[in-house]
Amino acid sequence: MNYRVQPTAQVDESAEIGDGSSVWELAQIREGARLGEGCVVGRGAYVGTGVRIGNNVKLQNYALVYEPAELGDGVFVGPAVVLTNDHNPRSVDPEGKQKRGGDWEAVGVKVAEGASLGARSVCVAPVRIGRWAMVAAGAVVTKDVPDFALVVGVPARHVGWVGRAGVKLAERAGEPGVWECPSTGTVYEEHEGVLTERAV
Repeated sequence: MNYRVQPTAQVDESAEIGDGSSVWELAQIREGARLGEGCVVGRGAYVGTGVRIGNNVKLQNYALVYEPAELGDGVFVGPAVVLTNDHNPRSVDPEGKQKRGGDWEAVGVKVAEGASLGARSVCVAPVRIGRWAMVAAGAVVTKDVPDFALVVGVPARHVGWVGRAGVKLAERAGEPGVWECPSTGTVYEEHEGVLTERAV
């Protein structure tokens, strides 16, 4: 075993944990979940049945990742983030009978490579968070987030762009639709609401 699990964590024997990963106190990883290499699962975090998580993903303390979520490589999930899985949640059916696992259809959140979800944000499934996007702390995401987008608020709204470094991009003077990262100097181009990195 080339990963570390604290004694108080619960990791189902059918879960797969990649090399170099760490699972901290009171975390729970359910049946059939798969974590890539170099992941960190913080104290009290929850990974649902069959969830798929890429390499070098960080789940901070008390993050709740419900099935059938999928997280790409390099995703950051902040403290107390929630990824939901029921678009119409009810404890009971219309007749008052308690619902069981087979009485509803789970829908998932997909988080693409490099994206970050700020502390206490909520992603209401089904939604997709694009590559290298950033969801602000406390935001409630109810629709898909484009690649490199910065979204804030309740419900979350698009307020700008961020680069791979996580820094808000600045639009170049006199060049509409051309954005630059103040940290790395990388240039991006916006066309019809889609941001892409300019080829070097």
